[in-house]
Formats: sequence, structure tokens, C-alpha cells
Amino acid sequence: MKKTVSIGAQDFAKLREQNCFYVDKTALIREWWENRDDVTLITRPRRFGKTLNMSMLECFFSNKYAGRGEELFGDLEIWKDEKLRAEQGQWPVVFLSFAGIKETNCQDALTGIKKQLTRCFQLLRFYKEYAYRKCGGHEQLYERYYAQYLQQL
Repeated sequence: MKKTVSIGAQDFAKLREQNCFYVDKTALIREWWENRDDVTLITRPRRFGKTLNMSMLECFFSNKYAGRGEELFGDLEIWKDEKLRAEQGQWPVVFLSFAGIKETNCQDALTGIKKQLTRCFQLLRFYKEYAYRKCGGHEQLYERYYAQYLQQL
């Protein structure tokens, strides 16, 4: 299948599924993982791929993409690293981007930000409930497991 050029793509999985040209930036995954920073601030001018790189990180680590590593990363540099390959699809990930908020006034922009934050809190609630079920409803085990999870955030 012939590769196509996608302009403005922000969804890593969609870009890979549609066989679009992609300049391999998966070294960012290794760099980010090995630095173990508490906070990561990605600053670049508009249209420099910030959201696409965040999407790539989500696709690599999120349990939402478990089992799709070969499909999404098989021909990329990161997939050669067996240690990191084992991390693909193993983590709960909360993805937050304000890239889609393009309002022209403060009130509408604030509404858009609130919607994004609400979605993230709903996802966190889901992960909390998932953790409870994973512990079989055992309150003490759950509290310990959830406390460990919160420390990882």
C-alpha cells in the first residue's frame, strides 16, 4: 500500500492505521521513561507535533492499546528495545490536550477547558473503580493498591 502524507495529524494510532508517512520520534518514549521526571513540560511553537507526540506516548503505554504494539510500533526504533516493549499497553493513562480548544473568547475557552478536565476526572474515577474490582472488593487491599497508583501519577 502506498504511503500518504497527512497534514496536521494529531492521532498517532490513526496515522499509523492509515499508512501515512511518519518520521520516527519514538526515541522520545525511551528518553521520557528513563528520565523518570515527576512532571513533563513539552514546549514547542504551534504545529510542531506536541499533541502527536503525546498521542504516541499514550498509544505506547495505555492499556487501551494493549496488544496493538506490533501493529503501531513494529517497524519503529522503540520496538527493538525488548525491555520497553514489555511496557507497551500496561498502564492506565490519562491524556489531556487543549489542542482542540480554539475558542475566540475567554468564557467559551474556559468552558472547553472544563469539559476536558471533566473527561479526565471521569477517567480517573473509572481507573479507581477498576482498581477496586481488581482487588476483589477487599477494602484494605484496594486502599493500598489505589494509594500506590496515586503515587505514580
